[in-house]
Amino acid sequence: MIGLDTNVLVRYIMQDDPKQSPKATRLIESLDIDNPGYITLVSVVELYWVLTSSYELTGTQVAQALEVILRSKQLLVERADQVMRALRVFGKGKADFADFLIERAASGAGCAQTLTFDVGASKHAGMTLMA
Repeated sequence: MIGLDTNVLVRYIMQDDPKQSPKATRLIESLDIDNPGYITLVSVVELYWVLTSSYELTGTQVAQALEVILRSKQLLVERADQVMRALRVFGKGKADFADFLIERAASGAGCAQTLTFDVGASKHAGMTLMA
């Protein structure tokens, strides 16, 4: 298994760098079920942020890319089940993807609730607002 940094994923998805994108493509396309690439939760959140802020993709576009990654046999995503659940509720909600993922990860760890000062996350991502 090989860990993949966010920038490798960005180069592969966006194909925006004439030197790095082909290298990222060769690497990712050389992976398989016996020798997969591993993507951490940190990289998932960072990938979402980079693609929406720097590349101005919509949340829906990035969610679609993440779903492709999650379904891939050659890529393993840390806590893939929680990422998938976060994507499902994100598509229906008004909070940031990171808020949904934070709440799903905390719930998956057995937390009774996730406390926040973020009104939007409390209204839309299932967190509990701290008064």
